[in-house]
Amino acid sequence: MLNALWLGFFLIAAISAFGQWLIGGNAGIFAAMVESIFAMAKLSVEVMVLLFGTLTLWLGFLRIAEKAGIVDWLAKILGPLFLRLMPEVPAGHPALGLITLNFAANALGLDNAATPIGLKAMRSLQELNPSQTAASNAQILFLVLNASSLTLLPVSIFMYRAQQGAVDPTLVFLPILLATSASTVVGLLSVAFMQRLRLWDPVVLAYLIPGALILGGFMALLATMSAAALAGLSSILGNLTLFGLIILFLVIGALRKVQVYEAFVEGAKEGFDVAKGLLPYLVAMLCAVGVLRASGALDMGLEGIRHLVQWLGVDTRFVDALPTAMVKPFSGSAARALLIETMQTQGVDSFAALAAATIQGSTETTFYVLAVYFGAVGIQRARHAVGCALLAELAGVIAAIMVTYWFFGATAQ
Repeated sequence: MLNALWLGFFLIAAISAFGQWLIGGNAGIFAAMVESIFAMAKLSVEVMVLLFGTLTLWLGFLRIAEKAGIVDWLAKILGPLFLRLMPEVPAGHPALGLITLNFAANALGLDNAATPIGLKAMRSLQELNPSQTAASNAQILFLVLNASSLTLLPVSIFMYRAQQGAVDPTLVFLPILLATSASTVVGLLSVAFMQRLRLWDPVVLAYLIPGALILGGFMALLATMSAAALAGLSSILGNLTLFGLIILFLVIGALRKVQVYEAFVEGAKEGFDVAKGLLPYLVAMLCAVGVLRASGALDMGLEGIRHLVQWLGVDTRFVDALPTAMVKPFSGSAARALLIETMQTQGVDSFAALAAATIQGSTETTFYVLAVYFGAVGIQRARHAVGCALLAELAGVIAAIMVTYWFFGATAQ
């Protein structure tokens, strides 16, 4: 799928360029496309410089959190909830611990730890699955909640904004938090409807009601604030949360006799290795997106959507963020490239770039998650997993656009 998407970018760009040359007489289009390839290759290296530092720094602190037992502690807190949501999984089964550990790791932004733990959890659930080829209810719920992308700290989004010159990289902290919450809630409710889960169970309600009250009260408070105040609050909370967690990791690690410096260096080495492996993918996707933009194909597609939206009488500023939304279910690297390209062409704090950043931080590569998690255990029949996961993805995109208008509609162009 990723191969076809990448090749498609170049083929569409080629068709558009030949059309502009033969019909529009624009012979300079090919020079612009070649220039774009080299410019995007250069941009890839510039992005990687900051990516090396950011991943090295953050994975160092996250390794301290792992060794301090913070992720295990979160897993114990979430355990009773997943025991009720997955009634076919026996109490005390290893799958429940792995599932809660996976979600705790995702919430903290421990992607590298979350994926292998998630694959182990899926294999453990497969041991309870009476079918070798059809996904069980527990496997579907686990996958959809993974695909809903609930992440409390979108550090990578902050990093891309910083690299593109944002004065306040964490400005999108609250919009992403609200949008990703909407995606997760819709994913949970859609699976609960399909599987007739008892969400009114006292234990489930003990988790959901406080969370709903806190979120509802918080949104009611936000509704009383001006656009400038909302942006300021998002900035303060984003920076305070990020720095507060770092201090929390260090303090708990020290109290639990973790050699925090050694643990940081150990995690930082992993961050360097991870960042190094991302460069080829970043170059490939940024160059493909650059050619697509230089050929005029991307602008023509967006103009068509813009005219339709304008005809409906709706504000069109979100249209330039749609490429990120449309590609994200298929490829995280392509969506990341489109996000960076939007920041480059529209401005890092433009409405389109803020919307694209919020979409990127609140949605997941649904088809990739389906392929990896189900492919690891030989599942061929996904049942209602695809529909529920895409519904959660759609909810995340819609919520991201609405929240961006709420926070930045009056201030960003």
